Amino acid sequence: MLLGGSNTDHLFLLDDLKAHLDEMKAVGANYVRNTMSQREAAELKPHKLLPDGKFDLEQWNEDYWQRFANMLKWTAERNIFVQIEVWDRFDYAAQNWEGSPWNPKNNINYTPEQSGLAQAYPEAAFYKGQPFFHSVLKIEDYNGAQSDLIRKYQEAFVDKMLSLSLPYGHVLYCMDNETSTPAAWGQYWIEFIQAKAAAQGVTVCTTDMFDDAFEGAKAKNTSLVFDDSQHYIFADISQVNSRNYDDQHWKQLLTLLQLVNQHPRPSNHTKIYGSGYRTFGTGGPEDGVERLWRDVLGGSAGARFHRPDSGNGLNERAQACIQAARLLESRIQFWDITPHMELLSDREPNEAYVAAKPGESYAVYFTNGGSVGLDLTTALDTYDITWISVSMGRVVESSEKGGYRLMDKTIEGGSVVPLVAPYKGGWVAAIVAQ
Repeated sequence: MLLGGSNTDHLFLLDDLKAHLDEMKAVGANYVRNTMSQREAAELKPHKLLPDGKFDLEQWNEDYWQRFANMLKWTAERNIFVQIEVWDRFDYAAQNWEGSPWNPKNNINYTPEQSGLAQAYPEAAFYKGQPFFHSVLKIEDYNGAQSDLIRKYQEAFVDKMLSLSLPYGHVLYCMDNETSTPAAWGQYWIEFIQAKAAAQGVTVCTTDMFDDAFEGAKAKNTSLVFDDSQHYIFADISQVNSRNYDDQHWKQLLTLLQLVNQHPRPSNHTKIYGSGYRTFGTGGPEDGVERLWRDVLGGSAGARFHRPDSGNGLNERAQACIQAARLLESRIQFWDITPHMELLSDREPNEAYVAAKPGESYAVYFTNGGSVGLDLTTALDTYDITWISVSMGRVVESSEKGGYRLMDKTIEGGSVVPLVAPYKGGWVAAIVAQ
């Protein structure tokens, strides 16, 4: 089970990376997002910066790649899985394009006329206005020699990345960040990476992340993932975690998981929004926590808090949440349970969610206190019940002066059992047959 949170997405460029990885490891996090960032300061770009202030796309910035190599080594040592994003459309537009090595005004390798690339792309970061994403033959806007020239340098960049990453077995490959580019773009790079891996006798897990996953069954681009398990060996449906809240988020999530699992594969969320109240639908910090719990109880294989200020990152709230999830996992393994909302009664909207292996184990998550009935009428065993505080990341075992009420440690099956969360805030009950 992959759970994570970090202070940034371009993880390998952190100066204090080792300490941050240790902080993750200490709370049970084992999943990071690593964008191959092109937007940092000039000294942290992938290509060599020449004395005259221009980049040479045929030479590498050794510091950039050494940092990448260190990240791979240090995450492997800590059993932390890395999901790479090869391209991020936001790196190639607006102010990020101004200092980009790929911008013809910033390199010695091509002119605007030779490449078809303009010196400014002030509009929003969509592929239509940016020939950088037209460089593969199956794209409608492919432009012959200009596109081929760009792709030559793109392939060299991906080759360099793979020379460092393919020796490791803890790396996942996602082609894009929330893309709306035609699927042919991502599929070209998936096939490129798969071919390079096969030549080395390596199997890789590849996917692409489409922007419209928040639309659930209506998502046109994300729907390409459902029937294509050759390119999309796992699914990243992170965008369901924006714009959707409460029961609507749960509904859209389960729809996507069901559609992906027509050809069963893991589904990941490398970004769980919930902080900053951004206009594209992040909500607040509590929404991020709720989304993570719905994601993992729904049946996802990986869940990671997005970086601040669009997500909780690895703040205290995120750390406690991950610790609570690991405490639940020590009693009930997530892959043994599936959603069974029909077992809950007297439930208010967004009050509680349950995943279970009926008769054996039940995980009941309360978003903010509350009480529900849990149907154990056909489950005749005695069950141990453990209450885990999501906000504190610890088990609450007994009453404390002026605090939580005394809670039963066992419950009997054979009826609809009332479950009352100990207090306000997030709680999860681990209910396991003796």
